[in-house]
Formats: sequence, structure tokens, C-alpha cells
Amino acid sequence: MNVRNFSIIAHVDHGKSTLADRIMERLGAMGERDKRDQTLDTLELERERGITIKSTPVRLTYVRPPQEDGTGGESYTFNLIDTPGHVDFNYEVSRSLAACEGVLLLVDASQGVEAQTIVNAYLAIDSNLEIIPVINKIDLPAADPEGAAQELEDVIGIPAESAVFASGKSGIGITEILEAIVDRIPPPPGDPEAPLKALIFDSFYDAYQGVILFVRVLEGTLTPKQPIMLFNSGKTFDVDKLGTFTPGLIVSDSLPAGSVGWVAAGIKDIHDAQVGDTLTQKDRPTPEPFPGFKPAQPVVFSGLYPTDTEDYRKMRDALEKLKLNDAAFTFEPETSEALGFGFRCGFLGLLHAEIIQERLEREYDLDLIATAPAVVYRITLTNGTIFETQNPAEFPTRDRITATEEPYIKLSIMLPEEHVGPVMQLLQERRGSMITMNYVGKRVELLYEVPFAEILYDFHDRLKSISRGYASMDYEQTGYRDGDLRKVDIMVNNEIVDALAVIVHEDKAYGIGRKIVDKMAEVIPRQMFPVPVQATIGGKIIARATVKAYRKDVLAKCYGGDISRKKKLLNKQKKGRARMKQIGTVEVPQEAFLAVLSTDE
Repeated sequence: MNVRNFSIIAHVDHGKSTLADRIMERLGAMGERDKRDQTLDTLELERERGITIKSTPVRLTYVRPPQEDGTGGESYTFNLIDTPGHVDFNYEVSRSLAACEGVLLLVDASQGVEAQTIVNAYLAIDSNLEIIPVINKIDLPAADPEGAAQELEDVIGIPAESAVFASGKSGIGITEILEAIVDRIPPPPGDPEAPLKALIFDSFYDAYQGVILFVRVLEGTLTPKQPIMLFNSGKTFDVDKLGTFTPGLIVSDSLPAGSVGWVAAGIKDIHDAQVGDTLTQKDRPTPEPFPGFKPAQPVVFSGLYPTDTEDYRKMRDALEKLKLNDAAFTFEPETSEALGFGFRCGFLGLLHAEIIQERLEREYDLDLIATAPAVVYRITLTNGTIFETQNPAEFPTRDRITATEEPYIKLSIMLPEEHVGPVMQLLQERRGSMITMNYVGKRVELLYEVPFAEILYDFHDRLKSISRGYASMDYEQTGYRDGDLRKVDIMVNNEIVDALAVIVHEDKAYGIGRKIVDKMAEVIPRQMFPVPVQATIGGKIIARATVKAYRKDVLAKCYGGDISRKKKLLNKQKKGRARMKQIGTVEVPQEAFLAVLSTDE
């Protein structure tokens, strides 16, 4: 009865990790030597950017102080699970919430309710969790705690008077939060004698022990040497060690129903134990698994190539090491005539792609070129077969296609009302169609349906700049819809450059083709003959730019005399140019690809 399992959820940068630090400090989980900001964020990149990428659990002990009614002095065990806030990791957040009975819903007192606040709150409501609203950062000069609490009531329906006012930075309100956790969050249900049923909500790879599973035991008891089975993969293992988090791994004798802990069972492949799977006893299995399991599927794809071709093997080793800790990340070898050997990589979203690329560059000292990110398109061929592709190189010719479909998302944007006009114009440019528009005080929630490919490039940056940083967004995939898609090829000197091919909607084909050829014409070095750079769809040229040739002044020696002498020299030069153009080749330098692929378009 004295166990409380809870999670902290919020919009990005509303202070989850800082509040977790204060709670751990108050409950003595951090010694003076261990003190640092964002204790539960283990990656250097997480602390530098102030974001959480991997959720980290920790076990804390809270001794209740004496109360006015004479009670107090009881000892409580808190299992706190810190969760990522970004939309890319939505599934991990939902599994972490499934391991809890309650949540602390953080709202920044100066920012108010934002897009991911709403999405995460509804995730908690769908999971039937007790929600404790916490208005954080009340010591900021621009803070409006009462306004933020009222906004929470107006938007989500959580009573304003139930909110706890706190500051993760200065430690205000931590006692009230701890008391609210004891009073409002129910103890975990579960029968320690029932057949074993445990939810895997995260995992990581350890070089010595194999895959370490993070589990919430729902029914039964986990003990060492116990034969276990993973429900969805059907694989069986023997438990080697188990224990709890403080936040390091501490070995213990057993994990009874209601507890959160880790299990090592000599699992060598992270794909055998996926997040959301159910762990049960091999000889006495649970009748049904925990609902909601789905394998992690990458939705955004991009080609990664080393700038130095000698780094290919080093890059492959680095990708394999990263994949050990990230089941959602996929990669397969691919070659490009322009960029050489590389890998086609799949990610959960744009932040995930950015983090993987940055970790490869930092931790493994690689210089990389990334091709434009793409989503998975669904194509119906004339012979009736349907196949999915995200690689422009695999896109068939128009005469073989019956229909093309592209993924759509439901996009939620929260912003001040004075910026509604420019944001709606941006969404119109991105082929968005409005679902609804809700006014919440002086703020507006816009709901739109938008093709996923349209928000991949610079959408978030444009949204932030036109709303002066006040707009926030969140999205969820809604399925596929028909779209008039075309493959735009880029030709340099009449030869196709495969790395620059893109799949775009027909309405956007000319604009994107024009931008790419203009940029290429700027960065390709001049030759002794003019070099055409063309964007084509099939055999039709839709945009062209020319790299001007170096010009030798052959008339310099021809002073005076008849015009025919000048024409003779110019004709001779013209023939020489034509011959040079036939035998001349254009080497496209790496800098040209970097310049084109790093633009916002």
C-alpha cells in the first residue's frame, strides 16, 4: 500500500528534469558529489540541449513528516519515471505512462498550456491515470500562475484549485507535491501470487549483461533464475539478475507486483525484447498480454554518407553500436554515384534523425552528408501490386503507376491570437486543410490536416519565426491519402545526379526544381564550356540554369581589318567549344552537395 508509481509529463522545456532533480535532492537520492543539473539525463547531448531523449526511472523513499491530525512518520516508496517530451517519442511516453498510476502534469507559469501539454494530458486521461497539475516556474518575472491554472481548466477540464504551485529551480512547493503524490495517487494493484505479467517500458544494451529490460510488474513476482517468456516474440530466457534504480542499477532479491525495476536475462538482441512487450513466466504464463503493443516503425528516412569514403567501415561500426540501444532506428547500405557508399537510415521523426546524426559526428568522430529526409509513399502499379518506398531511386516511371498515396498528419498548433493570420497562411502554403479552430482566452488552438512531407524541412523554424517563438506544435499520423506525386531528377551536363532526386507533389515540383538548379549553378565550378543544370520529370525539363563558361578573348589579337576575320576566329572558337563539350566531364564537388542538401528547402 505504501508504493506510488508516477511520471512527470509536460511540453518540451517546461522543467520536467529540473523538478525531478529537486524531488531527488529532497528525498536524499543525490549525495553532494552526485549533484548536477538534469541528473536523470545521461547523454551529454541531452544536458546540452535541455531535452530528454531516453526515459529514466528512479526509486525514492519518502518519510512523511508529522501531520496536524497526529498521523505521519510512514515510509513510502516512490517510483519516478522521467519521460521524453518530444512528439517523436510519443509511443515510449505512452508505455511509460502505462507503468504508472498517476502523473505530475507540468505547465510553465509564463508560457501556459502548449500543444504537447494537451496531447500528453489526453494520453494520461486515456490511461485512466490520476493527474496532479503542477504550475512550474512561478518565480519567473513573467509568471502568471493563476492564469496558467485557469487555462488548464478551460482547455483540458482539470480544476484550477487542484493545481500545486512550484518552482523546480528554487525548490518552492516540493513538499506540497510530495504530499499530493501520497494523497492523490492510488497504490498499484496486483496480486503477487498470480501468474507473472510485467510490462517492458524501456531497455538498453550493456556490453557485459546483454539487454537490460526496464519493467513494471503488474501481476506475480519476478525472481532470479526464473524461466521467462516474451509474449510477442515467443523467445524464452532465464532471469540472471534483477533489481531497482537509485538511479544506478541496484541488485535485489525479487520484484513483487506493483514494483518498477530492471531485469537482465542474457538477451543478446534488442529486437527480441521490444518496448511495450509483456514478460511472463515460461511454465505458468499469463492468459493475456498487456494491450497496446506495437513494434517501433521508422517514419522518416534519410541517406547518410561519410564525406571521406575511407570512413565507411568506421561508420558501419558506429551505426551498429547505436542500433544496440535503439530498436526504432534502422539502416541498410546504399550506394550513390555522386556520394559513394553510405546508408539509408530510418528514424521516428526529425528530432530523432538530428540526434542520431549529431551522436555519430560527436561520439564517433565522423563527417557526414545527409540527403533530404523523406517519408514512406504508397504506390499502386498498373499490374495491381502495391509497394511502399521512401527512396526516390525506387520511384517507378509514370507509365507504370496507377495511383500514388502520401501520409497525412493531424497537426495541433497553440499560439497567441495576433499571429493566427500568418500561421494560417503558412499552413495554406503547405497544402493544409483546417479541421477546427478553438479560442482559449487570448490563445488559439489550430487543428489542421497536412501532408507529412510538408513539415519535414523548415516548417518548425518558419512557425517559430513568424510567431516570434510563441507557437508550439504537436502532431500524430492519421493514415494515407491520394496525392499527385512526381519524382524530380536533377541533371548536370545531361547526366542524372541520383543524390539530389526528390519525390514531391506536382504543385510544388517547379518551385523545388527551380531552387535546386539555381543553387547548383551557383556552387558548381565554371568549366571551359557552358554546363546546363536541369530539373526534369520523366523526359520533360521543368527548370534550367546554366553555369557560364570561362571566356577566352580570341578577338584581342584582331585589331582592325574586315569583319570576316573576326567571324573566322569566333567560328573556330565555337567548334573547339563544341568538341570540348562532347568529351568534357563535370566533377560535382562535395561542397555543392553540402550547399544544396543543407538548405532549408
